[in-house]
Amino acid sequence: MAIPLSYSMRNLWKRRLTTILTVSGMALVVFVFAAVLMMAAGLQKTLVETGSDDNVVVFRKGSTSEVMSGIDRGQASIVEMLPQVAVGGEGRRLVAKEVVVLIALPKRGAGKTSSHSNVVVRGVQEASIPLRPQVKLVAGRMFRMGSSEIIVGNSIAKGFVGVGLQGTLNWGMRRWTVVGIFDAGNTGFSSEIWGDVDQVMQAFRRPVYSSLIFKLNNPAAFPAAKTAVETDPRLTLEAKRETRYYLDQSEMMAKFLRILGLSLTVIFSIGAIIGAMITMYSAVANRIGEIGTMRALGFSRRSILAAFLAESLLLGVIGGAAGLFFASFMQFITVSTVNFQTFSELAFKFTLTVRIVLQAMAFSLVMGFIGGMLPALRASRMKIVEALRAA
Repeated sequence: MAIPLSYSMRNLWKRRLTTILTVSGMALVVFVFAAVLMMAAGLQKTLVETGSDDNVVVFRKGSTSEVMSGIDRGQASIVEMLPQVAVGGEGRRLVAKEVVVLIALPKRGAGKTSSHSNVVVRGVQEASIPLRPQVKLVAGRMFRMGSSEIIVGNSIAKGFVGVGLQGTLNWGMRRWTVVGIFDAGNTGFSSEIWGDVDQVMQAFRRPVYSSLIFKLNNPAAFPAAKTAVETDPRLTLEAKRETRYYLDQSEMMAKFLRILGLSLTVIFSIGAIIGAMITMYSAVANRIGEIGTMRALGFSRRSILAAFLAESLLLGVIGGAAGLFFASFMQFITVSTVNFQTFSELAFKFTLTVRIVLQAMAFSLVMGFIGGMLPALRASRMKIVEALRAA
């Protein structure tokens, strides 16, 4: 004979104070667990959405990022003439030679203790613009090629000093003027500064490009393009789809965040499990007479075990739902961190996914199960006569 679930719910309501305290502990653990997973997911989403599946990034073989890559002009010309490169209007090939360097800028709100962070400066060509349709000017105008004008991503404009419209920056022994601010959505480009590639190369005395980006004339042509780049004896280059390239950029940081989150969650969960265990032991101690009566009425040991486990799992469900509810508000927060691959500032938002919801709820149920198992076993093993006498 099974014990109705409503019995477990009524008993939790009867012990409201201990129930609330236990649920709060579980909710806190789930909140931390979900928030860290959301941070890792947001970081990966930002970098992956930076790329396009139709675009190919070419960089020096063995380089882990564009900052460490170098492509000379001769190799760039060979890649530019690949038959897999798409051709746009006026017969122009949709390929851009770009350079990526880092500069240090003061962050807003640093106060007297000046805090600087590395920012990506990307030297681009005219062909770079159609290759990045997610980049939209929201203020000012586009910089003029061949000039010391730059445009900045809105995340940089909000987070750093002196990068507003008509602001001036001094780096590379040159004064640069901000003439526009662009929005690249939830992508890494929003955390960059763009200027003319030739001017950036001259300012930093950099004779080589960092990478080449080109659009495929057919998405299915990527294997042929990759083979052509990586097997040509004149080239020492590697090719990846742009989405794959930025996914690889995020893996190290995302893995670190997940390990950190799991470590913190395991530590915090010990306290939550102990709290659930104390709550359930208290429930058993206060209901010895009820347990004896139910056994006398014909309820089996298995039913008693299931009833007390159901209470503990209900605590886990309520705690998990509460933790996820509060964690969901983190999606409205934009944070910035250092990208481990480029050591530059990257702004991104927390992202809640179905997978994170399922993982968090599963974790809360595990806490409830572990916390309730021993008390439930104790309740199910009570002898009828002894339970009735204790009452």
